[in-house]
Amino acid sequence: MLDANKGQEQELDGQFLHIGIVQARFNEDITNALAAACIQELEALGVSNIDHVMVPGALEVPIALQAMAERAEYDALIALGCIIRGETYHFELVANESGAGVSRIALDYNLPIANAILTTENLEQAVARQTEKGRDAARVAVEMACLMEDLSADLAEELDDEETA
Repeated sequence: MLDANKGQEQELDGQFLHIGIVQARFNEDITNALAAACIQELEALGVSNIDHVMVPGALEVPIALQAMAERAEYDALIALGCIIRGETYHFELVANESGAGVSRIALDYNLPIANAILTTENLEQAVARQTEKGRDAARVAVEMACLMEDLSADLAEELDDEETA
C-alpha cells in the first residue's frame, strides 16, 4: 500500500544518491550561477556523487541527458540552462524543444529530471532567478530520486505479498 504522505515536503537525504547535471554554456554567467547553487544545495543534502557535464546550449541538453540516462547509474538528473527572449521566434523554438526533450528523456527512461532551464524575458529576470532555481533543482532531484526509490520498494513489496498469498 502506498503511503499517502510520500512526496510531501520532507527532510531530504541524498547521501546514497548519484546525481548527474547537464549545464548549457550559453548565457554562461547565469548557468554558472545556477550550477554553483545547485551543487552547493546537493552537497548540503548529503549528495557527494555528482557528475557535471557541459554542453553548448539548451538544445543540446536533452541528448546529453539521454546519454547519461542510458548508463543506468543515476538516481536523478538535472538540466541547467538559460534562454532569454530575443527579437525572433528562436526563443520559442529553443524553449519548447529543450523542454520537450527533457520531459521525453525522463519518461522514456523512468528517471527523474529536474528541469532548471530558465526561460526569461530579459537578463534581469534570469539573474533574479539563478540562485533560487539552482537550489530548487537540487531539491527536486533528491526528492524525486527518493520518491522513485520508495515507489519501487512499495511495488516490490506488493509483488512479494501477492506471491506469498
